[in-house]
Amino acid sequence: MATSLIRLHASDNVLIAASQLLPGAPLPDGAHKVKGLVPPGHKVAASAIARSAAVRRYGQIIGFASRDIAAGEHVHVHNLEMADFARDYAFCADAKAVDYVAEPATFRGIVRPDGRVATRNYIGILTTVNCSATVAEGIARHFTVERLRDYPNVDGVVSLTHGMGCCMDTQGEGMRMLQRTVAGYARHANFAGILIVGLGCEANQIESLTQAQSLKENSALQMFTIQDTGGTSKTIAKGVAAVQGMLPVANRVAREAVPASHLVLGLECGGSDGYSGITANPALGAAVDSLVRHGGTAVLGETPEVYGAEHLLTRRAVSREVGEKLIERIRWWEDYTARNKGEMNNNPTPGNKAGGLTTILEKSLGAVAKGGTMPLAAVYEYAEPIDRKGFVFMDTPGYDPVSITGMVAGSCNIVCFTTGRGSAYGCSPAPSLKLATNTALWTRQEEDIDINCGGIIDGKETVEQAGRRIFEAILRTASGEKTKSELHGYGQNEFVPWQVGAVM
Repeated sequence: MATSLIRLHASDNVLIAASQLLPGAPLPDGAHKVKGLVPPGHKVAASAIARSAAVRRYGQIIGFASRDIAAGEHVHVHNLEMADFARDYAFCADAKAVDYVAEPATFRGIVRPDGRVATRNYIGILTTVNCSATVAEGIARHFTVERLRDYPNVDGVVSLTHGMGCCMDTQGEGMRMLQRTVAGYARHANFAGILIVGLGCEANQIESLTQAQSLKENSALQMFTIQDTGGTSKTIAKGVAAVQGMLPVANRVAREAVPASHLVLGLECGGSDGYSGITANPALGAAVDSLVRHGGTAVLGETPEVYGAEHLLTRRAVSREVGEKLIERIRWWEDYTARNKGEMNNNPTPGNKAGGLTTILEKSLGAVAKGGTMPLAAVYEYAEPIDRKGFVFMDTPGYDPVSITGMVAGSCNIVCFTTGRGSAYGCSPAPSLKLATNTALWTRQEEDIDINCGGIIDGKETVEQAGRRIFEAILRTASGEKTKSELHGYGQNEFVPWQVGAVM
């Protein structure tokens, strides 16, 4: 990788700049030179590309030339465009049996009385509606570091609030998603105790939530409303008293060695750049393969960011039914964007484009590398409980907080988040490891990043070596080692359920 130009596949007609290229730099063929300044992570034509011809990266189509492109020319938004083309889904063609390790790795987890295993130990305050957010935050704010000093085994008391819950169809898709999300957090193993606080007159009534999601109130799951309790200050006081009663029980935990099969890893990339699909994403994919071989679960999401690469996933589906379910979600997104007068290619973002990504096809082909090579065992809708081991997919938006909120609701107890631009993110109650795609980002923003994968481009390590480092970091983090985002206090504001449907 320690070279100025990178060819990712023998059939590619573009090369990737490993560093900024100056005019006149030679191409590998020795016959052509770079024409103009090319930023790091961007593409250069390896040979002449005729107008309307396919442009290939990773051996896959990332778009089509909007005009004739000369060898050595910068290839980006000015000469590359999207167009429809057929994809061969080849259901199950590449599915293979998992080669499980003989002696699975372990981490030091927290085993709940019902057998679930946690990586963290929080008490959470959830809300049914935006109207109870201030009360929830008031309850959590009471429990300062000083007040929690007597409970060293409790990671904190967090409020996870949102802007939804009323003026929406009580029987609609949006309400079902919201209730699945809140219930998923209420059941999450990383919470030793939960309060659910409502207003009292909202569309998302506590009673309808508990009935729809089979939630039962007990000493570790308590629910009440502001209207029934008698107002803001009384409700905060009631909540503080309830949490105070939960703390001694929550503190009576101890970590013990448990198999890595108890890990459910959420996979996300945000602030992607031209290196994402070369370094951090495939390195994370290597770690995912290791986790699956050790009996664990990894969850790929961001449906708009597998668009154009979905055929690589359907080939790995364990059954045609699983593959068809993924395509069904892709078709839902095509309809969803069309009825909102949008299109799937409104992604990449301006930051992604500045980092060298041009089309959603290119971004997606790099994004799916996070999923490694293991068979696709299941496809879930947003915030559905994840009940299969192995590599699975969840239908989520590409927007990082919304996407990971759905995964954590599904039971992810740890997250790995790759970035090439410098995203800052955390997601209580699940710890989030940040992975940099390039060394320049790592050097600039090391206080927010946990792992640098830029050594792959620098020629200092292989994808497999970086993958081993990531897997080891996952085990340490699951055992209690704090991530950078946890040390900075990220996590409460990043709870963002997916809002679909009309606000009335």
